[in-house]
Amino acid sequence: MKAATAPKTGAVSPGRQQRAQSILDLVGNTPVLEIRRLRDGVSPRVRVFAKLEGLNPGGSVKDRAAVWMVRDGIRSGKLKAGKTILDSTSGNTGIALALAGAVLGYGVELVMPENVSIERKKIVGAYGARVTYSSPMEGSDGAIRLCRTILAKDPERYFKPDQYFNPVNPLAHYESTGPEIWRDSGGAVTHFIAGLGTGGTVMGTGRYLKEQNPTIQVIGVEPDDAWHGLEGLKHMASSIVPGIYREEQLDRKVSVSTDAAYETVYRLGSEEGLVVGQSSGAAMVAALQIAREIDEGILVVIFPDFGDRYLSTSLWVGWREWQERRAPATIP
Repeated sequence: MKAATAPKTGAVSPGRQQRAQSILDLVGNTPVLEIRRLRDGVSPRVRVFAKLEGLNPGGSVKDRAAVWMVRDGIRSGKLKAGKTILDSTSGNTGIALALAGAVLGYGVELVMPENVSIERKKIVGAYGARVTYSSPMEGSDGAIRLCRTILAKDPERYFKPDQYFNPVNPLAHYESTGPEIWRDSGGAVTHFIAGLGTGGTVMGTGRYLKEQNPTIQVIGVEPDDAWHGLEGLKHMASSIVPGIYREEQLDRKVSVSTDAAYETVYRLGSEEGLVVGQSSGAAMVAALQIAREIDEGILVVIFPDFGDRYLSTSLWVGWREWQERRAPATIP
């Protein structure tokens, strides 16, 4: 990967400080970090880079889509003074919308599954957003349905970005994430890997990269089962399929188990110094699987956020047991 060139005006590139007029101008231009230790069985001619989206101001990759959708709503006239931003979310998009609403002066109402992490609940509250909780048993699909019900009762009150069906979601990644990866890899990226939630990241970034080089492989990552513990990711066969998702545009999908993703989160922390969320662990599992199958290449994998917003979740229940299993046996 070559050094980054100058970023767009209003953004801050890795390792460079610059004045910004608004915290929203700091969205994007996240760094890529080479994974150097967690690479069992990978050819020395294969390099794996993680794009650290947790360094966005709202703490996740969802900052990009949220800011793009809100600004598009303002430009189009759909979001006017006095209207409230409303959407369903598993957490990160809600945080990003709450951030944007706070900065731009709009009220924000979110529908989230009741079992999202305590940390996420507190963060959206800190931004002043109002939250309605949906059934924890219905996951993100339950939040989608409840949000539709709330909107139908008073449609004139709300602006709904509708992250699952709004083409501006993938457009945000087409205009930012894709160009950043192409720039920072010097056009040498061969594989792009991202988890499947709304599908916006993989669709928009993948489309941009394919336009630059059609041989680049675009790979989506999903849980291997409908009943999984990978918050933020969708098992597409058992879920409401987002309208922006086009599976035929992927070169491949990789299914990842919850246990494998969690163990990889633990390894990233202890070996790479990266404490990330479970969706990042799942994406890394897939990246390593692809990396072991090829002899040469440059893989870029999206790490959507860091692990500090999951410390109270089941992600860390097995951490100590895993650590004990890995500890070297003592000699009596």
